[in-house]
Amino acid sequence: MSEKYVYSFHEGSKEMKSLLGGKGANLAEMTNIGLNVPPGFTISTKACIRFNDEKGKLWEELINEINIHLKEVEVKLGKTFSDKQNPLLFSVRSGSVFSMPGMMDTVLNLGLNDDSVIGLANSTGNERFAYDSYRRFIQMFSDVAMGIPKVRFESILEEMKEKKGVTEDTQLDASDLKTLVEEYKKVYLEEKREEFPQNPITQLNLAIKAVFESWENPRAVIYRKIHSIPHDLGTAVNVQSMVFGNMGETSGTGVAFTRSPSDGENKLFGEFLLNAQGEDVVAGIRTPREISELKGIMPDVYKEFEDAVDKLEKHYKDMQDIEFTIENGKLYFLQTRTGKRTAKAAINIAVDLVEEGLIKKEEAILRIEPEQLDHLLHPTFKAEALKNSEVIAKGLPASPGAASGKVYFHAADVVKAKARGEACILVRQETSPEDIEGMVAAEGILTARGGMTSHAAVVARGMGKCCVAGCSEIRVDEENKVIKAKGMVIVEGDFISLDGSAGNVYLGKIEKVNPEMSGNFENFMAWTDSIRTLKVRTNADTPKDAAQAVAFGAEGIGLCRTEHMFFDEHRIPAVRRMIVSNTLEERKKALDELLPIQRQDFYEIYKAMGDRPVTVRLLDPPLHEFLPSKDEDIKSLASSMDIDFEDLKDRIEDLAEFNPMLGHRGCRLAVTYPEIYRMQTRAIIEAAIDIKNEGFEGMYPEIMIPLIGDIKELKYVKNEIEEEIKMVFEERGQDIRYMIGTMIEVPRACVTSDKIAEEAEFFSFGTNDLTQMGFGFSRDDSGRFLAEYEDKGIFEKSPFEVIDRDGIGKLMEISVDLGRKARKDLKLGICGEHGGEPSSIEFCHHLGLDYVSCSPYRVPIARLSAAQAALKEKHNFQRDK
Repeated sequence: MSEKYVYSFHEGSKEMKSLLGGKGANLAEMTNIGLNVPPGFTISTKACIRFNDEKGKLWEELINEINIHLKEVEVKLGKTFSDKQNPLLFSVRSGSVFSMPGMMDTVLNLGLNDDSVIGLANSTGNERFAYDSYRRFIQMFSDVAMGIPKVRFESILEEMKEKKGVTEDTQLDASDLKTLVEEYKKVYLEEKREEFPQNPITQLNLAIKAVFESWENPRAVIYRKIHSIPHDLGTAVNVQSMVFGNMGETSGTGVAFTRSPSDGENKLFGEFLLNAQGEDVVAGIRTPREISELKGIMPDVYKEFEDAVDKLEKHYKDMQDIEFTIENGKLYFLQTRTGKRTAKAAINIAVDLVEEGLIKKEEAILRIEPEQLDHLLHPTFKAEALKNSEVIAKGLPASPGAASGKVYFHAADVVKAKARGEACILVRQETSPEDIEGMVAAEGILTARGGMTSHAAVVARGMGKCCVAGCSEIRVDEENKVIKAKGMVIVEGDFISLDGSAGNVYLGKIEKVNPEMSGNFENFMAWTDSIRTLKVRTNADTPKDAAQAVAFGAEGIGLCRTEHMFFDEHRIPAVRRMIVSNTLEERKKALDELLPIQRQDFYEIYKAMGDRPVTVRLLDPPLHEFLPSKDEDIKSLASSMDIDFEDLKDRIEDLAEFNPMLGHRGCRLAVTYPEIYRMQTRAIIEAAIDIKNEGFEGMYPEIMIPLIGDIKELKYVKNEIEEEIKMVFEERGQDIRYMIGTMIEVPRACVTSDKIAEEAEFFSFGTNDLTQMGFGFSRDDSGRFLAEYEDKGIFEKSPFEVIDRDGIGKLMEISVDLGRKARKDLKLGICGEHGGEPSSIEFCHHLGLDYVSCSPYRVPIARLSAAQAALKEKHNFQRDK
């Protein structure tokens, strides 16, 4: 028996979504629950996959199946396809497994030709309607199936309206529309060098092929990529008997949501047009009317519609997006699907549905896309303001939010401008740790280079700053202080705006709206906390970030980067003196200056965190990053230190490294200069004692040694800092609880974790560097080529965005297994940027980690993702997209 590829609506159900696509499955479901759905059939996603395998050809068995189902619809309706007397016409629509609104193609009124249009006019007694349907069909078919630009037809229509002195399509009469039909057919002949096809089966087959092919159109491919929809699913094709909304003032068409997609209000929300077909509503050619107005025009139809949509929402147990048509006062349902909604609406609807008893809390948690929460935590641009704004470039959406400000190219200039009360955007080729003050002062950050885990992206997310990174469409000239984009030159002081959620760069200033956190949001997040087993900490380097993270529900700090504390303008001189010191005595003198500053830093962070644990990473980056590179800055430093400029310049050049990411950094600094880690350890412990004496009994520090690759490194460094801790305890006459652990970010550390766990009380996976070293990719430079890897199917997602489970994930798995065998109470966490990415959090849950740590503004995302991971494991199912 040959494989089945075509299903009548009455044969399907909503459970057959993967085979029939979302639209086909829902048409079947609406048919089976008794709604008035025009009959038809669905050609399955399997057929699309085979169509691609057959190199774009429809095979004989499929054509035979289609013909059988055509006959079935003809019998049911008592009409014949494209009949000269009373023609049956069809719509041909796409229908992917996951909703992709507007991404693929549709053809309406299929089956019309020079003969059947006369039959349609006679059978309906409405010649104007028949020729209006025919001209629409010629345009849609020509555009969708034959690739003729629709602008060619639209310009003819506009000329006709202008000639007749009318503004609306509905003001053209039958004679006008007949003329348009002839003009449209001439366009087809000019473009294709053949007459418009009159055979309805030919029309149908070409339309089916066009819908299958639209699965691979550029906008559909991009949409799937953005929304992580697999590319191998294919689309179904829905062939449905036509009903007509353009038969006069008792006919119409519309789209409605059972609740508001903007804020979730439990009120019917939608629009309709009288005497129109579906594309008129979405095309914006005519201004639609509020759905509530239908009540006064057709009260019986409106009541039927209200009852039906209520039935649909209760049946699907979710807000529905519904397409409908009214033909001569009779209501038909053409589609229902789970409605797209804003983050605010998603939370409000989920909570309301639980309170209404339609779904349980677990189901509500699984319905919310974790990344949606970002939109609740950051400002966004006003939708109306965006309509008149010009996109000048597109980069990577590195950190969400919206920002407008004057362009500045150097961190120091941003700081000065901020002091003058200016809103600023810091624009760089790529940021470095030296830019930290400018990044703090800026409203947003734009870089021409770098990926989603570049310095700019990581720091911006940590601070909750809007950032667009890796924007290769712009040319940044930092020396002359200009940006070149789309033939425009933007100079320092000009306004630009950044959308960090979309990666768009706009010219000028755009009005923003601040997010509103509703009571439902708190209720919803409390539900997630009751379910998840994975703790959620934050990566925070300042008391402000720590406090923000606590407000978002962080249960501790999993990564406090001490290097970020060194770039303040008041302390960087001491840091630089420490680095370029020629003797131990000079270095200790500079460190003595830094000690009280570091102690105060930690004290304030501990205070912000209360009794929550705080993991402090000791100094990690190579020392040359703290030193000036320009001669004028070197001269200034030489003068302040009372040393020779040339001697200082030579010293700085000696410290420069060819490959600093693999150079003199992390624990290697402590092996060379143990006094640096000793000073930081003293500051950590002294601050902890001070805060404990103020009543914070539960707080204890976790000291993290970075970049360990060999147990002997860890033993040496641990011995140095434990000696310093003992000295502090003796001096203070009291001790406190503390832990010493390491950051697992070197592949060798993963495979020797049993030995490392003998000395380390905790592991924290630094997956940024682990990925970098595991793949041999530079994190900051890989943005140049990883997009090509994704486009060409080598990677589904960049491994810097989502943990590579097959490689880096296996290293983590080995480390967890070996570490826990050696030390049963080993605490395990992750502090790389993956700690805030939903699928990576799910992987961490499966690995059995104790916590994930992420930037403050991703804490709610991590809390929800951890809850979803626990639920998926419990129920062993995948969350629907």
